[in-house]
Amino acid sequence: MHVKAKQMAFGGLLLALSIVCMVLGSIIETNTLFLLAAASYFVGIVIREMNLSAGAAFLIAGILLGFILAPNKFYVISYAAMGCYIWMREFLWKRLTSYSGKKSRMMLLWIAKYLVFNIFYVIMICFFGEVLFTRQLSKVMWMIVFAAGQVGFFIYDSAYEYVQRSIWGKYRSHIF
Repeated sequence: MHVKAKQMAFGGLLLALSIVCMVLGSIIETNTLFLLAAASYFVGIVIREMNLSAGAAFLIAGILLGFILAPNKFYVISYAAMGCYIWMREFLWKRLTSYSGKKSRMMLLWIAKYLVFNIFYVIMICFFGEVLFTRQLSKVMWMIVFAAGQVGFFIYDSAYEYVQRSIWGKYRSHIF
């Protein structure tokens, strides 16, 4: 794999921004989810500008540097889950591009995205429930938490699409 120097420097700058977002998420507690989401969006930018393997390397480097530099390690785990989702989303998109039928492809993508998200989300709720919630939740509260996660996922995924299409689409021509 030959990586151009400009792409490598660009990846390093995005990695630095990703780590800054993670650290700021630990410092500015009111914007934690926003900053962690922004940090994970850089994974998608690297994938779209380079390839899936570069995105995986970027994600692993971000996780390792986050564990070294970020004060709150739980936020690094959250970044890892968000970044893995972005990587899986881009992987699914690349796999489905060969599938014929635009409407069928978009429906398959949404189904696959929701499956990937819910696998991550259910694992997080089940295994980190004691960390997230101070007491045992009733079944009704579990359903509310699950439904709120679906709404949060829709907002997160829509924001990612907006960032890729509108924001990054405008600035990429100035960089490359």
